[in-house]
Amino acid sequence: MINGIWLGMIIIGFLFAAVNGRMDEFTAAVFDGAKSGVTVSFGLISVLVFWLGIMRIAEDAGLLKKIAKILGPIVSFLFPDVPKGHPAIGYILSNMSANLLGLGNAATPMGIKAMQELQKLNPDKETATPAMCTLLALNTASITLIPATLIAIRLNYNSADPAGIVGTTLAATAVATLAAIAADRFFRRMTMLRKPPKPPSAKSGSAPLAKTSMPNSSLKG
Repeated sequence: MINGIWLGMIIIGFLFAAVNGRMDEFTAAVFDGAKSGVTVSFGLISVLVFWLGIMRIAEDAGLLKKIAKILGPIVSFLFPDVPKGHPAIGYILSNMSANLLGLGNAATPMGIKAMQELQKLNPDKETATPAMCTLLALNTASITLIPATLIAIRLNYNSADPAGIVGTTLAATAVATLAAIAADRFFRRMTMLRKPPKPPSAKSGSAPLAKTSMPNSSLKG
């Protein structure tokens, strides 16, 4: 779907440039955009490698385990339908830890692994479970303490104050996370209310029907 949208935008831009006789500007914009993309990517590599190294050091030092212990009760509350000790919990904790540091590229692989583990618990492989929806919402609107990627982009474009967005980013992501959790709780409750009632069992007070059998009778002459 996304590839189709991008292809459509490129074709529309090409057609408009051809009709208006601005193919030279169109070609120059294409190459300038490609050059800027490569330049920005190289600028991000150093920062991402630095923070990934910091995360590895934190993992070896046991810091991530402490963060996992702090986030453990929160994860249990947000994902009540995931069994404790399941591999998905570890990947969810790693995803949340990376998002806290603003490392979206590092959080994505952990989020994918968490989705794969949650899919193993999914009885209906064609429909996302509530836990999968919760993970997607939290990954999209995660609280970010250090927006490392954005700071790297601002550094690459010679910003006067690259870290000036830390406070506003923290406030915006906190509000987004609270809104995501509230929406998740609401739709979870709506899903529970829409479930059909379970059929009455023997313990519900309704006595089972007694089996009756017709006695065999024989006529004596």
